[in-house]
Amino acid sequence: MSPSDESLAAPTELTAQVTEGRFKRVLGVPSLVLFGLVYMVPLTAFTTYGIVTELTGGRVAATYIITLAVMLFTARSYARMSVAYPYSGSAYVYTQQSFGGAIGFLAGWSLLLDYLFLPMINYLIIGLYLGSVFPTVPTWVWVVGAIALVTVLNVIGIVSVARANFVIIAVQTVFIACFVVFASAAAAGNAVDPLAPFAGDGTVDSILPVFQGAAILCLSFLGFDSVSTLAEEAKDSRRTVPRAIMIVTIGAGLLFVLLTYLAQVAYPSNAFESADTASIEVVASLGQEWLSVLFLSGFIAGGLGSALTSQASVARILFAMGRDGVLPRSLFGHLSKRFGTPVVPTLIVSAVSLSALFADLLTISNMISFGALIAFSCVNLSTIKHHFVDRGERSGWDAVNNLVLPGIGFGLTVWLWTNLSGMTFVIGLSWMAAGFILLLIVTRGFRRPTPTLDLKE
Repeated sequence: MSPSDESLAAPTELTAQVTEGRFKRVLGVPSLVLFGLVYMVPLTAFTTYGIVTELTGGRVAATYIITLAVMLFTARSYARMSVAYPYSGSAYVYTQQSFGGAIGFLAGWSLLLDYLFLPMINYLIIGLYLGSVFPTVPTWVWVVGAIALVTVLNVIGIVSVARANFVIIAVQTVFIACFVVFASAAAAGNAVDPLAPFAGDGTVDSILPVFQGAAILCLSFLGFDSVSTLAEEAKDSRRTVPRAIMIVTIGAGLLFVLLTYLAQVAYPSNAFESADTASIEVVASLGQEWLSVLFLSGFIAGGLGSALTSQASVARILFAMGRDGVLPRSLFGHLSKRFGTPVVPTLIVSAVSLSALFADLLTISNMISFGALIAFSCVNLSTIKHHFVDRGERSGWDAVNNLVLPGIGFGLTVWLWTNLSGMTFVIGLSWMAAGFILLLIVTRGFRRPTPTLDLKE
């Protein structure tokens, strides 16, 4: 499942109340941190565990450390831009305000590709994992069934389901605690080299696959930036939001390192029946059948919750684009009179999600990372543009703070971006080209104002 900031709905208890058109500033650091962790989904470390284990020769923990290091520079840029622009909209708003409407539009358009793939990866994972448990039932049945269920719920507007996120997180927390205990015991019995998750198992010698794995693992960190979308609902947002962003990034990163480290020492092998569902084999190796049931329950429930809210999010973004005239208003810009939901955009997202029937987990993971890394790059550049160029903060420490550190973040992000697969670039760059053509059409060759994408939906 994808832990994107669009992938899980905000818990009802954490949503600020609206009074006279304004949000109440009720969220402190603890609430913001919990919000970010809910979005990131604790068990997301197991989503691509098998793929990255095979790719890196058992160096998933080391790969996560590299990814975390890259994310820290970017998270710092998000934290600083949340102070400069304490509004909802996150990367899109920062880019638009720093570089203007056209570049902001293209940045927002590239993020839409990310959003479209978020529901898809959840459906694929649900199909793969249930298919491995019930091999007599074809995987496509689970995929189509999940799409149909989530689509119906989104069309009729079932919002109370979002409250189940707290239960889902609680189940995952219990599993993590139990997994740490039993995996530690198994590791002690295996007498495995404690440095193996960092040095590798010898099946892959090159360091390049570790970098490629880091590019894939970026999707695990999607969600730390979701904290910035609550800037209008946070108490003393210029202080609390940056602090929460850094806490979420570091806390989640360390958790991912811990879980993958224990998984490797408890099950020191990269020979899986299926790399896509390798985590099932890892958990089963601990010899606790109830733990496997708990893991599968939390994982599937999290996938359904993530699919429900991520599909709702992207459908509403498409509706907003239709309402604002960016997309055809007759097709996208209307709500159902009966249900009050964007039915046509929801059905279009469902149709796109059917690609999960023939797409593979690695490709979808790469596509999500593609969109995320573009957003991360834009935020790092926006930090330089806003502070170093526009505000002229260049003397002494300011030069390091406003140019060197975000510059390193940008360079590292681009470096990870170039480690994605070739097919990822074909799809991603084609999507961006389509966005540029759309921009030319809507602006009549830039003779009209650039439209604004309402990504706050």
